[in-house]
Amino acid sequence: ILSGDTSTAAMEQGESGAGYVNMDSSRPLSSNKNDSARVVFSDGVDFNNRKDGNDDDCDMSYAGSILSSVLSADGISDPLGFTIICFVILVGDMSRGIFFPTMWPLVEELGGSTVALGYAVGAFSFGRILVSPLFGSWSVKYGYSKTLQFSTLILLVGTILYAQTPIVGTSIFLIFAQTVLGIGSGTLGVTRAFVAEVTPQRTRTTYMAWITAVEYAGFTVTPFIGSMFLAIFQNGNLSVETKYFVLNEYTAPAYFMTILVLIIIFMLFKFFKDRQRTSPARKPGIQKSKKRAAIDELAESKTIFGLTTYDACIFGCMAINATTKGSIASFETLGIQFAQEQIGLSSAEAGAIVATCGSLGAISLLCLGHISKYMNDVGMIVWFTVAMVAGVLVLIVMGDPQENSAATYIFSASIFFIYSLGYPIGHAANIGLFSKIVGRRPQGALLGWFSFAGSLARMLFPLMSGYVTNYLGINVLFWILTFVLGISAAAVFVARDALTKLSQ
Repeated sequence: ILSGDTSTAAMEQGESGAGYVNMDSSRPLSSNKNDSARVVFSDGVDFNNRKDGNDDDCDMSYAGSILSSVLSADGISDPLGFTIICFVILVGDMSRGIFFPTMWPLVEELGGSTVALGYAVGAFSFGRILVSPLFGSWSVKYGYSKTLQFSTLILLVGTILYAQTPIVGTSIFLIFAQTVLGIGSGTLGVTRAFVAEVTPQRTRTTYMAWITAVEYAGFTVTPFIGSMFLAIFQNGNLSVETKYFVLNEYTAPAYFMTILVLIIIFMLFKFFKDRQRTSPARKPGIQKSKKRAAIDELAESKTIFGLTTYDACIFGCMAINATTKGSIASFETLGIQFAQEQIGLSSAEAGAIVATCGSLGAISLLCLGHISKYMNDVGMIVWFTVAMVAGVLVLIVMGDPQENSAATYIFSASIFFIYSLGYPIGHAANIGLFSKIVGRRPQGALLGWFSFAGSLARMLFPLMSGYVTNYLGINVLFWILTFVLGISAAAVFVARDALTKLSQ
């Protein structure tokens, strides 16, 4: 899109980070080289000042820049890289989901209690917290390829360590293995930054929804695979036990993960092409469009908190990520227990409800492109966070579940609002909004901190939920979650104009 300035027509990179073209039209074009239009690409190539030594090489360079811009404007500029990134995300969250069905039996086998289980589950998020910002900054400094190769090698070590847990025979070693798995999979900020760079801004939320669907499927659908291994090996007929090697219902998922991680490592080293972030400084002769100048002025304006509007929006998106992820983590921790003790469902029945709604949530994410035709990112965050509020409220108004004949249906409706609608779509929209606000700035480090906020909430909210439920009752927890989610939706609604304008 060309600027309306009569002296400068600028095609700025507002879509994907591919580059800009600046054409000085203050003078008429002519065949004279000295009077020709000045064309500058984001890689620093200047038609006027280029060397005349190798025209073929120069032409190829210009063609590559133009092609990159066109592909980024119309679709994914690196389809193969995007596909590999999807596999990295799937395997990363699969390293959490596939072990859920066997985690508690393994802890019991090791002589641990529910306290040990809590530490083992929390250790995964703790590992992610340790490295999410670090890996994000490394992706900018060293590139995506090296960062992902290093993290995936750590993930490989984690799967091998997990498989040795029955041999070592202690809960502490399981917690250590879980921490290593969390470290190896702590690349959500890196993968999201890559997707942000290879997709156009106007459809970025849709592509973010795709990778969020992959992530969501990783920890809500793959427990079925863990259950399959449990069914195959739990009778002991196919189990193998030696002094240094054990293959049973606890280790089979880990060895399966080892095979998948090896495949990912091969793909990263063989097929994944690195991308270097290029964000050249704006040259003095290049003028901003009026729209871009107005957005930058808004971004630098001060809020009542002393922060710039840009910083406030960045922190706000991180806070929304923390409250929504923390709320669903509370349901992951106590939802099954509530269904068993309050409603009278078996663990299998409650698990089937959650898994089914989680699968529907992954499907709903694939429909986000159609939803985005009717509301923008800000609208989706507001309304689908409200859907999470509705999901919690129906459990409050249900009253005593043991005296309510429709308790099972109400619980199913609650899980549907949270797992199928509210969290997946609202979370994907928040990621897309955050990425758009960051814009042309290097996204790796900031998306790393974004993931850090979510992982921290996944640790703290379950702990808070346990204490509140133990001392005050689960209804108090539901009121707390309702308040937190309601405040989040209201804050986004109040700041909707600034968020929408900065994301353009």
